[in-house]
Amino acid sequence: MRSTFKVLFFLKRDKEKANGNVPLFCRITVDGKEARFGMKKDINPKFWDVKVGKAIGRTSEATEINALLDNTKSAIIKVYRDLQEKDNSVSAEKIKNVFLGIDSKRQNLLELFDEHNREKKLLVGISIAKSTYNKYRITRDHLAAYIKDWHRLSDIPLKEINHKFVCDFETYLLTERHSEENTIAKYMQMFKHIVGIAIKYRWICDNPFSGYKIHLKKSDRGYLTQDEIEILMKQKFTATKLERARDVFVFCCFTGLSYIDVKRLTADNIKTSFDGGLWIMGKRRKTDVGYNVPLLDIPKAILEKYNSALPDERSLPVTTNQKSNVYLKEIGEICGLKKKLTFHLSRHTFATLTLSKGVSIESVSKMLGHTNIQTTQIYAKITNEKISNDMALFADKVKGMETKLTIRS
Repeated sequence: MRSTFKVLFFLKRDKEKANGNVPLFCRITVDGKEARFGMKKDINPKFWDVKVGKAIGRTSEATEINALLDNTKSAIIKVYRDLQEKDNSVSAEKIKNVFLGIDSKRQNLLELFDEHNREKKLLVGISIAKSTYNKYRITRDHLAAYIKDWHRLSDIPLKEINHKFVCDFETYLLTERHSEENTIAKYMQMFKHIVGIAIKYRWICDNPFSGYKIHLKKSDRGYLTQDEIEILMKQKFTATKLERARDVFVFCCFTGLSYIDVKRLTADNIKTSFDGGLWIMGKRRKTDVGYNVPLLDIPKAILEKYNSALPDERSLPVTTNQKSNVYLKEIGEICGLKKKLTFHLSRHTFATLTLSKGVSIESVSKMLGHTNIQTTQIYAKITNEKISNDMALFADKVKGMETKLTIRS
């Protein structure tokens, strides 16, 4: 649908000068919205025809002004037509900026992404995790390769990003990079964030992600059963590094702490709460959301085992995430467990174990430091044990009702 477009000239009568002349202005209107600018020319109102928007008379001044108006109108109409051919949308403000040379700078996608990533890098360790920065960096590199391979360009103007560009990038990740569905979803989320910045600053008029749905496939998150945790706890290790990795893992199974949060754990996080018992209290590094977990006997015993035995006021002997997962893999093999042991698995185990033992999902969500119940539902599986326990409670409450049932023989 074509837009309504007008160019008119008028006098700014409230800016009358000492000699009686007033400034001449141009007004561009597109779909009822206006943009105006001064012509840097003055005229006496008695020599101006309001109806036709031109100077009257045969003086050289009138001829000069009318020539200026005609040339200006022709140039603006050309800008309007050019923008209609090249751009997704045309506005009065955009026409004015192009005509005046204000919009001469072209903002490109990778330019914006690089600027964004430079800012994010400065915030690593302050308000964002390094892993978050790395996701933006990798997404940017994939976009650069996609633009080079599929568009034969080193960068692309933001205004040329459309819905097809977005969909083709997903196809590129799937076919050229052979990325998995959830990995692609993460890249698209990062890309969408950058596009959101461009929309905010009006470098893109129409949202190219409109109508595009990011597909996150729900994964079947593993967990350990109570029997499997007991196998781990009973196992004796000759290597100190394996014993320590096992202890930290078991600690997380009974507290729900993530790797980074247990690594940062100090005595300052162990506090006496309102009930007189010891609680672990802190804020999650990932989300800055508070968590409060009552300290049970098993994690308490593990803390006491390493009390005052570690440097830097650390409470537990946590090594790097990479080494910890290598040790956990070896531990799993020694214990004969078929499941892959990782720090993430301990957090899933805590969620599932607490739910299966009757702890409310609201309480579990609070202890995990989640911002909503939906996140907790993804982490925690409802086991058959939980269903059995719940139905046993229900059966107890309806006990005796069977006597009311009439059955015909």
